[in-house]
Amino acid sequence: MIPVVSFVGKSGVGKTTLIEKVIPELTRKGWRVATIKHSRHGFDIDRKGKDSWRHRQAGAQMTVMSSPKEVVAIENSEKDFTIGELRDRYIHDVDVILTEGFKGNPYPKIEVFRASLNHDLLCSETDNLIAVASDEDMNIGVPCLNINDTEGIAQLIIELFLGKPYKER
Repeated sequence: MIPVVSFVGKSGVGKTTLIEKVIPELTRKGWRVATIKHSRHGFDIDRKGKDSWRHRQAGAQMTVMSSPKEVVAIENSEKDFTIGELRDRYIHDVDVILTEGFKGNPYPKIEVFRASLNHDLLCSETDNLIAVASDEDMNIGVPCLNINDTEGIAQLIIELFLGKPYKER
């Protein structure tokens, strides 16, 4: 089963920025990474008037668009899938999945925290919190890594969830 590590935190703390800096640290060490981003508000990848939009308007439940370098699937959904359902349904050939935006999930979490935003942590060890990435030191029972220490955050993920990189197997 592909391990999942969730980056959680309040809006505006830098979750996306941190993930986009951790990904190259993991890939440089030979790991294959997938991401899942959750949006409560939905998103618009299928533009009105485009062929794929027209296919869906005609009643297609799923549309797959393919080019020599990319494949994207747009599927109508009757529910908000869990991380596990998304992993099992769509993700393959990777070593780890990094997620963003699933605050209440059961998977291991790294909370991104900025002291300047004056709020409390969202998670605790009972929420499967494994670390905090912060701009200030915190004594909270789990490792507190500097938010700019992307190599250290990647190394924590490797040590806790991954064995040898694909290149070394």
